[in-house]
Amino acid sequence: MNILIIEDEPLVAVSLIRLVKELEPGAVLYGPVASVEESKEWLQSHPGPDLILSDIQLSDGISLDVFADRSIDCPIIFTTAYNEYAIRAFKVNSIDYLLKPIEKKELEIAFQKFHQLQDKFHNALYVEGVKKLFGNFAQSNKYKERFAVHIGRSVTFVQQQDIIGFSKEEVIYLLNNEGKKFITDFRSLDEIQELLDPKLFFRANRQFIIHLRFIESFRTDELGKLHVTIKCSKLDELVISKEKAAEFRKWFDA
Repeated sequence: MNILIIEDEPLVAVSLIRLVKELEPGAVLYGPVASVEESKEWLQSHPGPDLILSDIQLSDGISLDVFADRSIDCPIIFTTAYNEYAIRAFKVNSIDYLLKPIEKKELEIAFQKFHQLQDKFHNALYVEGVKKLFGNFAQSNKYKERFAVHIGRSVTFVQQQDIIGFSKEEVIYLLNNEGKKFITDFRSLDEIQELLDPKLFFRANRQFIIHLRFIESFRTDELGKLHVTIKCSKLDELVISKEKAAEFRKWFDA
């Protein structure tokens, strides 16, 4: 059995490889591959493995995008420190979804699932049926209602309706309806967009996602850019490029 490991944290990769060797001593291991781009290159230049063990959050993005862009015939076991991506993970041949730190018993159960389902993953009708099942489920459970944030050493939650937006600086911040900024565990705004209802949230630029509820007004300057005034916030006006202005107006008026 050939197993590809996609993991960008060296120490985690070493631990995972050790566990795999203990549980599947006859397996041939490839990797660890550490990024989305490297994963795409590997899959393009090698025969398909029998199984993929993949972290979701990599150094340059989300591994789910690797599999969404191509046809993957083999099963995938996803690993991650977060649970927000479970539904989307099951839409791309996932047979399990393990939260870090990975326990040997959990990985053993995942391998048992793999061996039980291995033949079925070569059955196109079965795979399509699984994807359809989780795709339908995802439609009603797609968007997060609350987000975890840090206050010192404590963690609390902010409800979706109380979020002004998310900003990217050295880290990803959440801004609440009192104008306060909180540190999140997200690595990029792209990750957050996957979890937000696009009818309510708009990606204004590379640095900011804004909630419709907290837009007070906007104006157009002589260059065609939009300047958005935000309620409940001491932020400067949010600038939206001329190229995105039409998209914003369509979203705002929907």
